[in-house]
Amino acid sequence: MKKNEKIFNLIKTSNGVKMIYLANARIPTEKAHGRQIMKMGEAFAEAEVELGLIVPWRFSKIKASPFSFYGVREKFRITKIFSLDLVNFGRAGFWIQIISFLAAAKIYLVFRRYDILYTREQLAGLFFKDFILELHSLPENISEIHKKIWAKAKKLIVLTDFIKNGLIESGISADKILIAPDGVDLKEFDISMTKEQARGKLDLPKGGVILGYTGSFKTMGMDKGISDILEALKIILNSRQDILFLAIGGNEADISYYGEMAKNLGVENNIFLIPRVGMKELAVYQKACDILLMPFPYKKHYAFYMSPIKMFEYMASRRPIITSDLPAVRGILNEDNAFFVKPDDPESLAKGIKGVLQNRALADKILKKAYQDVKDYTWEKRAINIIKFIK
Repeated sequence: MKKNEKIFNLIKTSNGVKMIYLANARIPTEKAHGRQIMKMGEAFAEAEVELGLIVPWRFSKIKASPFSFYGVREKFRITKIFSLDLVNFGRAGFWIQIISFLAAAKIYLVFRRYDILYTREQLAGLFFKDFILELHSLPENISEIHKKIWAKAKKLIVLTDFIKNGLIESGISADKILIAPDGVDLKEFDISMTKEQARGKLDLPKGGVILGYTGSFKTMGMDKGISDILEALKIILNSRQDILFLAIGGNEADISYYGEMAKNLGVENNIFLIPRVGMKELAVYQKACDILLMPFPYKKHYAFYMSPIKMFEYMASRRPIITSDLPAVRGILNEDNAFFVKPDDPESLAKGIKGVLQNRALADKILKKAYQDVKDYTWEKRAINIIKFIK
């Protein structure tokens, strides 16, 4: 018997609910969706659910196990099933991969008993009858196939009220839709460490101001605000020189891209662009910062669909947050727990940073409120809310 199967057989829950989480994702992956899937798997397992995560076989350079890569406890099993991994061969390859995975999942699950089929893959509705669908966005052009799949789903879990409203406008009953934003593991980010201790551990300057950004530098090829941060940094450096910007989580190509941009702006000596680090180290980096930034540009994805994991991690880190004023962000943040600036406006961002630095008392009040608010957005509470809604 394989190790994962032994673990699965040892997990016995009080209510006997068996859930299959069907995720068409390369696990592990550096991208945020992989972390969200794994943290929710852990949270479901801790909420008295016997969970099996099914993912496709995909080529990967990451050799670590998913559990060690994400720092997730082995409280559920992961099964990798057949998939023609042709996603690098254009649109046709992308569709072949999805269909091959779902067809294999259909065959695999014929011989398994489960109570709940949970998935983030809309096309699962073409292969299965009873399923719970988690949606992170809506298609640009909503077709009749989309509407049929949404109507077929027993329940729909969405990240924002904008996605819910879009579903309702497509004829879906509001009663079968739950808004469930992303979350955070407080144990990972609410660490007992002062700013000075964190900087000492990371060998960062003990004096001066450090601005922080964490997570991937781009999503679907779209800038996530780092270009605006570099422009704002140039503005701030005209009046003071003790400013350092840290960005943690970039891949090699993006680090090179923004490094060149910083050089062209003349701010290369005031930035550190750092590849992805583990969650424990990321928590220390956030503690080392004076301000945490998320100046997303005004694009449809960021404005209406996203529920950025970094937002909750920032709130848990007890550092003041400066964010673009976007509708999706407003679902969680407000003037009592964050500072808002205009999207796509480096001057507004620079002004916001200066304002926070000049009013430390207000910043301290704001960050404390953010920490209190984030206690309602843990992965555990998200899992419990979803399970209650499904039942």
